[in-house]
Amino acid sequence: MTQDMTIHAQGLDLTFDTNDGPVHALKDVNLEIKKGEFVSFIGPSGCGKTTFLRCIAGLETPTSGEISVNGMTPDQARQARAYGYVFQAAGLYPWRTIGGNIRLPLEIMGFSKSEQAERVARVLDLVDLNGFDRKFPWQLSGGMQQRASIARALAFDADILLMDEPFGALDEIVRDHLNEQLLQLWARTEKTIGFVTHSIPEAVYLSTKIVVMSPRPGRISDVIDSPLPRERPLDIRDSVEFIEIAHRVRDGLRAGHIDE
Repeated sequence: MTQDMTIHAQGLDLTFDTNDGPVHALKDVNLEIKKGEFVSFIGPSGCGKTTFLRCIAGLETPTSGEISVNGMTPDQARQARAYGYVFQAAGLYPWRTIGGNIRLPLEIMGFSKSEQAERVARVLDLVDLNGFDRKFPWQLSGGMQQRASIARALAFDADILLMDEPFGALDEIVRDHLNEQLLQLWARTEKTIGFVTHSIPEAVYLSTKIVVMSPRPGRISDVIDSPLPRERPLDIRDSVEFIEIAHRVRDGLRAGHIDE
């Protein structure tokens, strides 16, 4: 494993025991993610995308194989607060203001009030929510709530940002805008990002690397290193290069179904 490797998985398997018998969620997953990469995971529902993200986060324990995060076990990385996690729903507490929601992990971690205030102001600026710290979640649109959720994940300045379909429930116009903002945020912070999505255009637009996964048991059917430049206006989606990558992703998804 090279020195700049952030996430390393080798021979990863995970089987869940259920009342209806064992469910093989992941099978022989091998992947390396380097520091500063934006990696999207795409595949059909139930293919193990979120399960793999949860393995990185130490929220699920593989049955066999190895996985390391910043040279540590996922549990050690979680305790070292090596990552922030953004879920499908914003998950903001309705009785706390936006600033209060963002402060919550900082309060738990014992940051001083002055440090909390400085960090909240900084991440609100990063997600373009200046002036909304005293608003409550119900006063914000769905897209703004997700940006607040991202700000909360960024507040303690982890190296890695794990995102589980954060824009899946939003309409296309809002989603496009947040995709643009997320790329700008990534460029400013240089975080390593793992991003789960069902959308081929979203995966191609955002990523430096696209991991295509097959139906259960989840396996990696293709890993695509994107040739697109890091700065990507939305109209890059009309380019020949973009369309070629999208076709390769689609072919990988189709091949995964045929192999079944």
